[in-house]
Amino acid sequence: MKERYPRLEINLAHLKHNVAKVVEKCGSYGIQVAGVIKGATGLVEVAKQFDEGGAAFIASSRLEQIEDAKNAGIEKPMMLIRIPMLSEVEDVIRLADISLNSELEVIKALNEEAKKQGKLHKVILMADMGDLREGFWDKEEMADVCEYIENKLINIQLVGIGTNVGCYGSISPTVETLNELVEIAEHIEARLGRELEYISGGATSSLMRVWDGNIPKRINLLRIGEGILLARDLDVFYGYDMSELYQDVFRLKAEVIEVKDKPSHPVGTIAVDAFGHTPVYVDRGIRRRALLGVGKVDYGDPAELLPMEKGIEVLGASSDHTIIDIQDAEKDWKVGDVMEFDICYATIVYLTNCRNVNIVFV
Repeated sequence: MKERYPRLEINLAHLKHNVAKVVEKCGSYGIQVAGVIKGATGLVEVAKQFDEGGAAFIASSRLEQIEDAKNAGIEKPMMLIRIPMLSEVEDVIRLADISLNSELEVIKALNEEAKKQGKLHKVILMADMGDLREGFWDKEEMADVCEYIENKLINIQLVGIGTNVGCYGSISPTVETLNELVEIAEHIEARLGRELEYISGGATSSLMRVWDGNIPKRINLLRIGEGILLARDLDVFYGYDMSELYQDVFRLKAEVIEVKDKPSHPVGTIAVDAFGHTPVYVDRGIRRRALLGVGKVDYGDPAELLPMEKGIEVLGASSDHTIIDIQDAEKDWKVGDVMEFDICYATIVYLTNCRNVNIVFV
């Protein structure tokens, strides 16, 4: 077969455009962009677009993705954006130029390993501003650690502080929250007697402040993944005009393997599905349905598949099949036809991680 399905098509030209546009927009406010590649499982081709599009750093939560980017010849500084594990300290120093941190024990271990490898490793300390993921809650403790790094650790360089919002606790990156981060930075600077190089004000959600033009002046680094890869979250959830960016970088194509008229409500005693859940089914009578040769194992949540054709409804999925209502479709779907879907951020992570999905760059 010339084409194998399921198939994920990635438009590299559109991706590079998105990187360049976000870098330009952020740059107009003096903000550098760390291009986060983890959403596409660190695919080297994707990382290269972040590099060529002008991202200041290549960033990921996974060291193996950073290693792939380095092995592909990308020379931009590499940033580890998940707090390092003690068990991976050796590889952190070997692969990453800079890492986000919140535990002094880990930072001390990084210092010892950097000494062994003859390197100077840069760190950004994270402040928890209410999202309750990583970072110091006690800001005086954070300042104490900053002072300890500055005065006691030879192979660790404190280059800034940062925060994360909107990933766990759903906290919005308001002007007030980011101003508070700046105040924390300035308190630390007063104790150190010098200015920090970076104040990192979050990730994609913080682009709202860039688009609104009200991001605090001293925020000068953002870590952007979804806002470049898809540019959909700020549009869908917050109503921002993202028309300057392409939203079609990733497209899923799946083959129709069955077309039949069937009841819309399961027949028999209902228990649980293959994943231990009991969905709610609506009886709409006999409806025309199509099965696709792709399932939850490949993409995760069927609710995050967005059909490109009118009159198509994603009903659900099992591990290996997706069930589609085509009763009201404009097209007469047949076995062997290919359906196309826009997809969401989490879906990209699954698809680019799945060996059953054929990844094609267009």
